[in-house]
Amino acid sequence: MITRLGALTWQWTIFVPVLAVVLLVFTWGRHLPGAVVALVTLVLAASVLAAVHHAEVVAHRVGEPFGSLVLALAVTIIEVALIVTLMADGGAKSSTLARDTVFAAVMITCNGIVGLCLLVASLRHGTAVFNPEGTGAALATVATLATLSLVLPTFTTSKPGPEFSSVQLTFAALSSLILYGLFVATQTVRHRDYFLPITRQGEVIAADHHAPPPSARTAWTSLGLLGLALIGVVGLAKGVSPTIESGVKAAGLHQAVVGVIIALLVLLPETISALRAARRDRVQTSLNLALGSAMASIGLTIPAVALASVWLSGPLVLGLGSTHMLLLALTVVVSSLTVVPGRATPLQGGVHLVLFAAYLELAINP
Repeated sequence: MITRLGALTWQWTIFVPVLAVVLLVFTWGRHLPGAVVALVTLVLAASVLAAVHHAEVVAHRVGEPFGSLVLALAVTIIEVALIVTLMADGGAKSSTLARDTVFAAVMITCNGIVGLCLLVASLRHGTAVFNPEGTGAALATVATLATLSLVLPTFTTSKPGPEFSSVQLTFAALSSLILYGLFVATQTVRHRDYFLPITRQGEVIAADHHAPPPSARTAWTSLGLLGLALIGVVGLAKGVSPTIESGVKAAGLHQAVVGVIIALLVLLPETISALRAARRDRVQTSLNLALGSAMASIGLTIPAVALASVWLSGPLVLGLGSTHMLLLALTVVVSSLTVVPGRATPLQGGVHLVLFAAYLELAINP
């Protein structure tokens, strides 16, 4: 029975990415009626789940912490492509889209995903255990990137408003790339053991033996299908984005909600994988996924948007308002207190989830 279920899973995860690309070809650049939008949304959701499956196959082949890096990069590619394409079509009204989406990604990962994973792991296994050295390094990098890219523009004076000048934007983009590159080198080469799951006695788990790794052929096939799934997700999301924007406007919600929806969509694969790891008592893997995604979201999105701003019309607003800066500061403080002990109870998970709920409430009712 298990073998048959595995075969069925493999079949639909092959079929869905191909279907998404075919549907993308027939819907690209066209006005979509309601029935087609519903179909595209269903295929889009299925493509996200297929991307999760294939990313996990590749991750299982290469092992931790490389597997977390694969999924984080895949998710960031989706985010960058969506932001740039929507900014290209949106004109001046999309000037804050990059800021809203990146900040939403930070709050979703650092509070939503982290909170859920800590809560699930601690309720299931008593306490959630992880390596504070690796997690602390990741958190410090996220906090630095977020401050340089999203807080400083509010206080600079070279340009009016919460914007960087060209020189400042170039510095922020290069700094983001350098910091992200240093972290990846630390995670995968210099101090790889800091980012591996640990036992309750603090011993590093070098490899999971619950299932044999897939063959090289299977991993390469999954990597190709992952690429197709990502193309489908980006393209189909672009097709339904006018419906999302008109729905947000009709509901009388703030424009920032569009960024929240985009971030929730692209981070769904990461959330599912992180929760699965937490259920298996691999909390370090969950935190690698969450904080790695937040880091990639800032460290790769900001340089990409900075490069795109050369030909995009309209301003690029990156600076956060006072309310969001307060939420970011509180998130950094709470996350630091969570990371230091190297273990967490349901209380810490609940605190992060309350912060995430506060962010969502303020996004809807600023």
